[in-house]
Amino acid sequence: MTQDAWARLESLARAPGASAIRPLFVADPERARRFAFTADGIRLDIAKTSIGPEAMEALLALAKARDVAGQRRAMAEGAHINATEDRAVLHMALRAPRGSFRDGAEDASATVHDTLDAMAAFTKRIHAEGRFTDVLNIGIGGSDLGPLMAVRALHKPDSPMRAHFLSNADGHAWDALRQQLDPARTLVLVASKTFTTAETMSNAHLVRDWLRNALGEAGDAQLVALSTNLQATAAFGVPAGQVFGFRDWVGGRFSLWSAVGLVIALSCGWEVFAQLLAGARAMDEHFLTAPDERNLPLLLALTEVWHVNGLGLPTRAVLPYDERLSRFAAHLQQVEMESLGKRVTLDGAPVARATGPVVFGEPGTNAQHSFMQLLHQGTTPVPADIVLIARPDHSFAAAHRLLLANGLAQAEALLRGRDAEEVRAEMLAAGKSEAQVEALLPHRLFPGDRPSTTILLETLTPFTLGQLVALYENKVFCLGALWGVNAFDQWGVELGKQLASVILPELSGGTPKQHDGSTAALIAELGRLWPEGARG
Repeated sequence: MTQDAWARLESLARAPGASAIRPLFVADPERARRFAFTADGIRLDIAKTSIGPEAMEALLALAKARDVAGQRRAMAEGAHINATEDRAVLHMALRAPRGSFRDGAEDASATVHDTLDAMAAFTKRIHAEGRFTDVLNIGIGGSDLGPLMAVRALHKPDSPMRAHFLSNADGHAWDALRQQLDPARTLVLVASKTFTTAETMSNAHLVRDWLRNALGEAGDAQLVALSTNLQATAAFGVPAGQVFGFRDWVGGRFSLWSAVGLVIALSCGWEVFAQLLAGARAMDEHFLTAPDERNLPLLLALTEVWHVNGLGLPTRAVLPYDERLSRFAAHLQQVEMESLGKRVTLDGAPVARATGPVVFGEPGTNAQHSFMQLLHQGTTPVPADIVLIARPDHSFAAAHRLLLANGLAQAEALLRGRDAEEVRAEMLAAGKSEAQVEALLPHRLFPGDRPSTTILLETLTPFTLGQLVALYENKVFCLGALWGVNAFDQWGVELGKQLASVILPELSGGTPKQHDGSTAALIAELGRLWPEGARG
């Protein structure tokens, strides 16, 4: 049944004109309405893709053949769908009411709410004391990208504390950041589930030494750990009451809703964090209950399947037209590429077709002046997700109208393109000669029929940001189910870490190990350029 569903979909995608979008609007004057979907105020418009009624029917049939609904139910019931690590996948429990989720005998929701209660009490105490003006979050990957994205989106001038993030193990990052901070006024969060992440702990030692040099042993009172390794956090000097944990059924890239989100609560306020959770919970409830044909995360995933597997498009651009979402694309890079960059199925067999595409992006107007040239005239179409916020928080109405006009225009330009007749008329009207027109004409043609998806929010609030992020998280689940891969492990990040632990002592004069010729030569050259005696 699954093979038949894939075969039907791929046959439709190979048909002549399958990538054309403009004819679909001609054939169906109601297309803009039929291919726009809403849930709790968030609007998903996929009309500017080449998915027509027959393709949509085939995509929905594929979702049924792959039993996405059954796999979704298994996840919500606490089944260990992360089979390679024998774990449940319960990031939805992080924003759910008490009594909603279990992992076998464990009441996952109770565990979550115990942590949330402790986080709320700690946050309110810190704010009431008024001692700290800044909070520094030390983490990497999911312990940095998600919280940083959310703080950038939600922090306001009157928010309780300024937030700073240290992820890169490059000492230049800390060297620049420490100039902005007063050790007596800075609360430090160290986010590492195991408290062994090499980059995070390297930075944590630098910052702890900075605190101790300025404040003595009393500086340890300003350390907070987001970890489950109580022995390691105690040895590091973190006070016992300042450790907040999260369970192994929370993957790092899905963890901003957990204790990892403490920096959001401290910098933006507890009510902001609570509303962020509420928005994600609203999207989860929609995802768990809405029928397939109106289910936003599933429809977003099916659109990606059409582009990746049907049309063979291996990349996607994410273009939020709002400066507050400047790190949204970076967060999605990890959520999607770490989850879906898989080459074997759940049973270990090679995948039969392409899986996760490359995701990249920037705020929309910045992208227009950097890489949008490739989207409009490059050789391979790049689908784009365009995120628009209808109403701004600022009072500069003209600036926001310009922003929205640009977002709408980019999507329209990708769709309609510009043909020879239009270009010729424009150039002749501008006074160009026939010879000039013919010479320049090929350079000024736009093929059009390039797909984009638009997501529209009325405002950007903690609630709507929660909806938006959960929309993409649940999309990732759907794609894992459709492709038959485990979207919740990340073995691909391990090999480089292991090899780095071998190379590190060699850079301090240790006995060389066996490497490929290039790596061995580079280690030797680094030893020449930065001899051991010159290192601090």
